[in-house]
Amino acid sequence: MNEPSTATIAPDQSLAELATAWAGASRVFLRHGLDFCCQGRQTVADACRRKGLSTEQVMDELRAELRPRDGGDRVGELATAALITHILDRFHAGHRAELPRLLHMAERVEHVHGAKPECPRGLAAHLRHIAHELESHMQKEEQVLFPMILGGNLGFVHGPIEVMRHEHDEHGRNLARLRELAHGFVPPPMACGTWRALYLGLAELESEVMQHIHLENHVLFSRLEN
Repeated sequence: MNEPSTATIAPDQSLAELATAWAGASRVFLRHGLDFCCQGRQTVADACRRKGLSTEQVMDELRAELRPRDGGDRVGELATAALITHILDRFHAGHRAELPRLLHMAERVEHVHGAKPECPRGLAAHLRHIAHELESHMQKEEQVLFPMILGGNLGFVHGPIEVMRHEHDEHGRNLARLRELAHGFVPPPMACGTWRALYLGLAELESEVMQHIHLENHVLFSRLEN
């Protein structure tokens, strides 16, 4: 298979298309706050215009950082059953392992530093809401949608997929609020080690949830809807 060349990428391509084809595209998009999962169908040019970013600058960053996905990184080429297994093992299990740790740190930071103006007050409550919403969403996929797909009942998947897409949009809004409450995940100079570790973990959580949504919206669901 011929690998794509960075010479072929263009601002009229969608965020999802680039994130699917290139390792590293999501890093560039996350750096600029471009939503490649829930809003992944928008073009790079449109996304930059809405954010007030220079399209030329973002394209230069993409060309500088992108590399073709190697053979071990072509998740989008997995068979459907293997793709679902990857989603369960990488994202569902990962979110369940990480969220309790982050929530504990968020509660500690607010308890210890609540009097400081830089304290992310309300962060723990919002993170608890995210954990609840993600758990509910993942259970629907595990108990309804994924068994339906694996059982070959593809004529009935469109309704559940629409529900999942709607919930993905809500997850995207929750992530935006998380970033806002955590001040862009940039700790203040006086932040303790727990505070700094919390923000690093939240930035990673944002990336993992966005990768999760992207893989479902633009690879798995698109495959089933075609």
